[in-house]
Amino acid sequence: SMYDYVTPCDGDRWRVVICNEYETKLLFTPLQGQMRVDATWRQVRADSIVIELTPDGETDTGDFAMEEFTVVEQSREHPTAADALSAVEREYQAWLDSMPRLPERYAAAGREAAHINWSCMVAPSGSITRPAVYMSKGRMVSIWSWDNCFNAVALAPGQPALAWDQFMIMVDHQDASGAFPDLVNDRLISWSFCKPPIQGWMLKRMTSIQQMLSRERVEEAYAPLCRWTDWWFTHRDDDSDGVPQYNHGNESGWDNSTVFSTLPPIESPDLSAWLVLQMETLAEMAERLGRDDEAVAWATRSRQLLTRMLNHFWQGDHFVARTSGSHEVIESDSLLLYMPIILGKRLPEEVQTALVAGIKADRGFLTEFGPATERLSSPHLTADGYWRGPIWGAPTLLLVDGLRDLGEARLADGISRRFCDMVVESGIAENYDPFTGQGLRERAFTWTASAFLILARELPSANNGNADNRE
Repeated sequence: SMYDYVTPCDGDRWRVVICNEYETKLLFTPLQGQMRVDATWRQVRADSIVIELTPDGETDTGDFAMEEFTVVEQSREHPTAADALSAVEREYQAWLDSMPRLPERYAAAGREAAHINWSCMVAPSGSITRPAVYMSKGRMVSIWSWDNCFNAVALAPGQPALAWDQFMIMVDHQDASGAFPDLVNDRLISWSFCKPPIQGWMLKRMTSIQQMLSRERVEEAYAPLCRWTDWWFTHRDDDSDGVPQYNHGNESGWDNSTVFSTLPPIESPDLSAWLVLQMETLAEMAERLGRDDEAVAWATRSRQLLTRMLNHFWQGDHFVARTSGSHEVIESDSLLLYMPIILGKRLPEEVQTALVAGIKADRGFLTEFGPATERLSSPHLTADGYWRGPIWGAPTLLLVDGLRDLGEARLADGISRRFCDMVVESGIAENYDPFTGQGLRERAFTWTASAFLILARELPSANNGNADNRE
């Protein structure tokens, strides 16, 4: 590409600078044998760069190091290729040992999921303040401020420190207003959107993991989570009705859901449900920290928002969304309107019954591979429609969570098995065709890997002595 070049360094080493959007800089060092570089120069760039390593004449062995650097290359001792490989193999085996043991039918896919998460790890650099798990090393080389929560839940049993880092990376960049960034990578912090406040759900999930939420970690998370929660009521409630809004579909995480076919801002019941959970979590955290008045205040706000949510969105047998300000009703066949099921038994019994019936209904959402994100009878259903049909790991996990809390264990287990069986057959993709189960979009995606590891680990067959649940 334009401006790519190569220069010698300390005689036998070579710098290769690739001026793409990531500004890749590589240092090549011959360890055994001789290195020759040929570059055809054209005024401002090399048309081609060829690096040729000739093996040592006596041993017939060639070995070299290729290292990335950001500003200035470093001098260091290099292991042999065999020693480097051995070190990585030990590191990887330790990683595998920290992963949950899954039922035999899911073991191979579990190893693939573990490998994807491991291979998408990046070291602190630039805006990445802690060890991070990117969504992929393909086209989504960043972390988003709700995707990373699912990765944290999956990592927590065996890698608690790394799991905590996934949450705290966003805290490190929290705005003074209380907002978390939309996405972070080493070169970019984006504030174009935000993502839904699922951190309360994440922390509730982690409370079952021994020693995961120490008092120190609760103290570390409490104030940032307070600011993040209040941000929604201060900066995402334009009509001051106490029901926060999304300003774009991307802010829900369901970018092009049919809920957002109407001009935003949109008040959607899933957002209120997340905040009900989050304020309940804050009440529990405040109580643990001895802040009794704050605990009472958060618990009261949580209950009040639940009442407001039901009055605002429930239509007797289903949830709707509303346009902020006018409160015009938005009917949609999106599974997004069923996400309040995450509140489980907090919902009135008639709401629980209607939500379960809607999910199980003929031509509802369930396919042989899992829950589609748009109702199967919807005219807007598209097999590769991103959030208008394809099956995703995160909504599947959330749906299963809510169903388990409602006592619908058989339905929850059936959905989990459908999804996990699909992953075994189709790999760990970003999302899946609801009719064929084939993987779509990004084909090695940590969000899906983490959802699979959680769902497979929590199936009854993983907890009956055939597998170690590690929780």
